[in-house]
Amino acid sequence: VQLQASGGGLVQPGGSLRLSCVASGSISRFDAIGWYRQAPGKNRELVASITSAGSTNYADSVKGRFTISRDNAKRTVLLQMNSLKPEDTAVYLCNTGTLDGTIVYKPWGQGTLVTVSS
Repeated sequence: VQLQASGGGLVQPGGSLRLSCVASGSISRFDAIGWYRQAPGKNRELVASITSAGSTNYADSVKGRFTISRDNAKRTVLLQMNSLKPEDTAVYLCNTGTLDGTIVYKPWGQGTLVTVSS
C-alpha cells in the first residue's frame, strides 16, 4: 500500500489548508498513520497522528490549530490546518508508523509543500 499526500499550497498567515493522505489500498490494518513535516534545514518532525481506534497525538506547536481525522472506508487521513503561521512552512508527508512518530513503516513519498507567507 502506498500513501500519497496532497493539498498543499501558498496561504497567508492566519489562513487554512486541508491536506489529504490517500492510500492505494486498505488502511484499516495500519495502527497509526501520521502527518510529518520537514522544513528547510530542519529535521523531519511528527505533526499529528491517529490510530485506527481514533486516538490522536499532536505536536505541541500545532495543538489547537490542526486536526487530524481518518476514514478507513475512503482510505484517507486528513489534516485540517487552521491559523497557519509562517513557521508552519514545510513539506508535509504522511506515513504509517507508531503513534508517537518515532518509527515509520514505509519509505517516504514526495509530500506536499505548504508555504505560509504574506
